[in-house]
Amino acid sequence: MAEKTTSVQIVLAQHCNGNKIPRLFGGQLMAWIDVTGAVAARRYAKHEVTTVCVDNLNFLKPAYLNDIIVQEAWVTWTGTTSLEVRVDSYVEHEGNEKEMINQAYCVFVALDENEKPVPVPELIPETQEEMDEYANAVERKFIRMQR
Repeated sequence: MAEKTTSVQIVLAQHCNGNKIPRLFGGQLMAWIDVTGAVAARRYAKHEVTTVCVDNLNFLKPAYLNDIIVQEAWVTWTGTTSLEVRVDSYVEHEGNEKEMINQAYCVFVALDENEKPVPVPELIPETQEEMDEYANAVERKFIRMQR
């Protein structure tokens, strides 16, 4: 498996809506997903990257003011110049117990110093979980190409 990238945020007032019980804006979580995914992609590609798309962004549960958000990202598939990154977002409760609140798949393209696409290292899945994730990524790519 490609190395995991982890990021941690605390949900602050500016990240929330104005409801009686302040909840994290989905758009704020999406921004954190994009950054965490891009870091994982850059580390893997060893180049700058740009976001191509975000697939399957699933909001499973809300997060609230003062929650700790933990995100884990890793490369699930590579093409010639593009790579898919899975980003899982969790709320961390007391005792470091994590509850998943979001799962997203982001596609990035690696860029050289002239902002031209550049080849990325091939991802070779080793475990059954990695092989399943890779196969699912190929299916997601096929669906994206059909759109």
